[in-house]
Amino acid sequence: MGSISIACYKPRPGSEQALLELVRNHLPPLRAEGLVTERAPIVMRTADGTIVEIFEWVSKEAIAGAHNNPVVLDLWKRFEAVCWYETPANLAEFQNMFAHFEPV
Repeated sequence: MGSISIACYKPRPGSEQALLELVRNHLPPLRAEGLVTERAPIVMRTADGTIVEIFEWVSKEAIAGAHNNPVVLDLWKRFEAVCWYETPANLAEFQNMFAHFEPV
């Protein structure tokens, strides 16, 4: 059974476009590794510019295995160069009963 994840990426100064490009292109390599499903992701932006992405892993085992996968480790290194990871609960939008975002 799949597992839906919510990832929040706060762009480093001047890295907004590089982050968006990475978000738009990182799922195909994960699919090629058999880690994420074909379900289309939802990508959106908060008022402070944080990018929120919702996507589906194939399984909890796939998530666990990602931590040792060289393709994933390379992607994570590329993400860390252009953003900080944010906890959803720290975003203002998630403080509302109905959170609203700008579609990306």
